[in-house]
Amino acid sequence: MQLPEDFNNDVLLSTMSTFGIGGPARHCVEVSSVEEMQEALRYCYDNKLRYIILGKGSNCLFDDRGFDGVIIVNKITFIEHADGVFTVGGGYSFALLGIEASKMGLSGLEFAAGIPGTVGGAVAMNAGAAGSDVSDVIVDVVHIDEKGESSLYKKEEIDFGYRHSSLQKIPGAVVAATLSLKHDPQAFNKQNEIVRYRKETQPWGERSAGCVFRNPASLSAGALIEGSFMKGAKVGGARVSNVHANFIVNEGGATCEDVFALIATIKKQVKKYYDVVLEEEIRYIPYQREEL
Repeated sequence: MQLPEDFNNDVLLSTMSTFGIGGPARHCVEVSSVEEMQEALRYCYDNKLRYIILGKGSNCLFDDRGFDGVIIVNKITFIEHADGVFTVGGGYSFALLGIEASKMGLSGLEFAAGIPGTVGGAVAMNAGAAGSDVSDVIVDVVHIDEKGESSLYKKEEIDFGYRHSSLQKIPGAVVAATLSLKHDPQAFNKQNEIVRYRKETQPWGERSAGCVFRNPASLSAGALIEGSFMKGAKVGGARVSNVHANFIVNEGGATCEDVFALIATIKKQVKKYYDVVLEEEIRYIPYQREEL
């Protein structure tokens, strides 16, 4: 098997994730168009290569040994806008889209500012904050499957839930989405307030992967963790944030094993004090498929 010339070898995943954790990827390729995404996915499918789609590397925890497959980095960043309707590439910055929209006086994505992901990742996981989700404004989504075939899914054809969408179960990648926003002259002020609050209540500027656990029904994971006396707890280079207990931060040199151990202790303590079993929101990417 001869690899395409644009495939790079042994790229450190710690440099490609917001957590700053992870060993080398066996192969890595950046795609900047829908056609390139189709080619990369077809190549992996035809050659039976394991792959994952990576945006900005948030919400994921890579193994210390790396990833024995292909990292396909989504750099599809086109954007079109007309009368409050955006059609955006899956690799476009979700935070930047929210900022640009609110500056235009368009409401619906104010919460996106400060979320370090791409549009494709935000759509697939139904990203949200401040009482809003991206599914609230989605019109349709373009998805490429592992054979390189393109499908257009209307919003009503996608099952959206809390930090979940049915797109997660379909192998392939979100390469574009259309979103419809409403005119609101206060959109930018609302966004500034959301960003101000986030800076005050989250570990802004520290290395993390975002919220580690899903909020249980009608409960706050952060409050449960803090109430279990885990705020500030450390394992190796990983620490439960002193600002928001649902964040684990990399103080420097944290490993995947450090984070695993800290997660296990947090879950044990919350079960002990509240009889609640926390479920991870962060996505662990194992070195090999068999280790899932």
